Amino acid sequence: MSNGSYDLRSEWAELAPYWIAESRAGGDVSRKGMLDAYVLAACGNVEGLSILDCGCGEGRFGRMLAGRGAHRVLGVDTCEPMIQAARELQSDNEEYVVGDVQDLHFLADESFDLAVSYLNHCDLPDFAANVREVFRVLKAGGRFVIANLHPMRSATGAWYRGPGGEKLHVHLDRYFDEGPRQFVMKACRITNFHRTLSTYIRGFLNAGFIVADIIEPTVEPKALEMYPELDDELRVPNFIIYVLKK
Repeated sequence: MSNGSYDLRSEWAELAPYWIAESRAGGDVSRKGMLDAYVLAACGNVEGLSILDCGCGEGRFGRMLAGRGAHRVLGVDTCEPMIQAARELQSDNEEYVVGDVQDLHFLADESFDLAVSYLNHCDLPDFAANVREVFRVLKAGGRFVIANLHPMRSATGAWYRGPGGEKLHVHLDRYFDEGPRQFVMKACRITNFHRTLSTYIRGFLNAGFIVADIIEPTVEPKALEMYPELDDELRVPNFIIYVLKK
């Protein structure tokens, strides 16, 4: 665990050009090769729905939801360059605003049918604040679909490799030591937050949600043929999806 200081907005502003370029070029392999299908399935039929995208980045998933018939998609992110990029490609039923998903005071109670958090909770110092805010802005019966790093992977997550570089097993250590973990992505230092599974579940329940489903994605054979680098997904749980209901 890193005890060093961090500035999340500065970190993501530095990463934003690389992230946007990758998205415009087709997107991250783990998302397009596996996670997208799982998260879309968890969202279900979105036709006519009003949807909140928490930590929307440059809007890739929001555009996917809008393309599937959502009535309204509102994306919120603290990174201004990401929001600017999202606005460049938005459709008439999409809107992207700079804001903190831990404080959605600018949104009315019970104004959304569905909310999504696509690998955003691991970026939040206070994920529970976001969960409480989403509960407030969801209509009765609304759902919150959260895709996140699996707690077993966010604890350490590095592969231990053999002499030839082959993946032998994943390190799991300091699982109960919650807090910021820093790593390098595209030569940029990024801070994620590790929490235990019980901390996440307790946060969901304390906000008032029902945990309707928990999904641990793995790669399908056809996707693995296209993206052989996803072979990790057959061996360890890299991601987890929570489906919450108000």
